[in-house]
Amino acid sequence: MLLRFRAANHRSFRDEFELWTSASRFNQGSGRPSGLHESPEVAYLPVTVIYGANASGKSNTLHAMRWMRQAVLFSVHEWSSLDGVPRDPFELDPAAREETSLFEADIVVDGDRFVYGFEVSDERIETEWLHAYPGGQARKQVWFERDADREDAFQFPGEGLKGAKESLVPQTRANALFLTVAAAFNHPHLGPVHDWFKRNIWWVSPGRDVHAREGFTKDKLADATQRDRILQLLASADLGVIGAELEPDLRLIHQGAEGGVPLDFERQESMGTRSWFAFIGPMLEALDHGSTLLVDELDTSLHPLLAAEVIRLFQDEDANPRGAQLICTTHDATLLGNAHPVQALERDQVRLTVKKRNGQSEIYPLTDARPRKTEPLDRHYLSGSYGAIPRISTNELAADVSGTIVEAKA
Repeated sequence: MLLRFRAANHRSFRDEFELWTSASRFNQGSGRPSGLHESPEVAYLPVTVIYGANASGKSNTLHAMRWMRQAVLFSVHEWSSLDGVPRDPFELDPAAREETSLFEADIVVDGDRFVYGFEVSDERIETEWLHAYPGGQARKQVWFERDADREDAFQFPGEGLKGAKESLVPQTRANALFLTVAAAFNHPHLGPVHDWFKRNIWWVSPGRDVHAREGFTKDKLADATQRDRILQLLASADLGVIGAELEPDLRLIHQGAEGGVPLDFERQESMGTRSWFAFIGPMLEALDHGSTLLVDELDTSLHPLLAAEVIRLFQDEDANPRGAQLICTTHDATLLGNAHPVQALERDQVRLTVKKRNGQSEIYPLTDARPRKTEPLDRHYLSGSYGAIPRISTNELAADVSGTIVEAKA
């Protein structure tokens, strides 16, 4: 599970930011974990939702997490033909190009907590570190630290990290992560940390990857152990789907006047049905493996009622026994209020992004505003009480459009 993510100088984020997915005292009375418990397994939040105006940095928060995952998985092979590191620093200030980009994840793997991170420049990995807290204990073990400016760049203090380590240093290029190299050589103790990134941070974005996700769900549908679950989820969404057939092509069977009618998936299905179908595969994968699922624009893919049910699914211990996490962005304010039979989100599950006048993004928890438990979060959010909404005056857009029309006529 992911407890905390930290990054800096990536896309619209110039300064350092943190995304905590740990519970807080605001969670008390919700039936979910409350307080920063000594055991990270007790403290995690199954759902964290990010709100903010368009272009405020919501998607870039998720993108930073995805970029870190890609670096961990591919820095050895895919970066081998590059002269440096293919990073994406803050572009609105040329000075940011001369500064490093930071990425750090605080994770739990098989009951052990690890803090892994690195800083990169355009040319190389500047620093890299892995600290371990076996069994979730408070005392830190430094497994390795790397600093490209030191004569002896790699250090392995203490006896915490077992197995080969010094022999891997010559195999590590300046633009390759040591963790990636160690995993390539099947290191028994560093491999599980690398595998966490491989099996987590699943990315779901509207439009761009929808065809791949449709294919992923289709493959699951062919699995007899998954078929009934997928069909039940399709039926529960009230789409009129009562079955599916895979040959010669995927067709969902809809209830018609005289029984089931198969419809061509590509040509006849609605975008809403296709969006839900494409979402089911990654969602089940995350729930089955206890993974962290990143969803950009949850409201674009799903109806508000369906989005609320997805959130409740991740927060249901029976449906989510392995501790999968959902981290998503949305504009759907109904998830904050009482429009649904059961309020979907607690106060400490909400993060807000804003973009400052200089173009830099910031992210902060809703709890910074000290909202009361009985407070109508949706109304207060839309009224601007918490920030993170567009700065648009009443009727401003209509005035702008009408002014454009007048000028065109003139």
